[in-house]
Amino acid sequence: MTYYGPKEIASTFRTVRKNTIQIAEDIPEAKYSYQPAADTRTVAQTLAHIAQVPRFQLRLGKLNTMEGFDFQKFFAEAAAEEKKPRTKAELVQLLRDSGEEFAKWVETLPEDFLAQTFTFPAGAQPPTRTRFDMLISVKEHEMHHRGQLMIIERMLGITPHLTRQQQERMAALQRGQQAGA
Repeated sequence: MTYYGPKEIASTFRTVRKNTIQIAEDIPEAKYSYQPAADTRTVAQTLAHIAQVPRFQLRLGKLNTMEGFDFQKFFAEAAAEEKKPRTKAELVQLLRDSGEEFAKWVETLPEDFLAQTFTFPAGAQPPTRTRFDMLISVKEHEMHHRGQLMIIERMLGITPHLTRQQQERMAALQRGQQAGA
């Protein structure tokens, strides 16, 4: 038995996705076309990319090898999905739907699935990974892009919600200390 199984993976993924959705909601739709530098994704493309990432694991399902998996086709489809024009509301809903689809699927996995080894094509580095590692990497990948979006928020003059929440906690703590003095 592990202390971090499918239910915990799903739960922590939902927390990460909830924070990503909050960022998507905080950025004005007029800024969704903002691109911080040449050859980077726009805000909208980044959000669409984040929504697509769990689909790789869902497409692999319970396969234990990439043998026969059309990697190039999958990533071409994902790239096309990122570039589709969508409204802010559509992107937020896509994030909600894809996130919940992934979390629900993870919750159904038996615990011993996490220890299984997945084999990548010859030449891939690393050549194998555990399913646990692959499932956790979905959350890590999203957190990477969420960090980018938080920097973009700063560039747009928006204080990220996690920073605002921390500032509110600190202000409440100071008010409590001043009231007790």
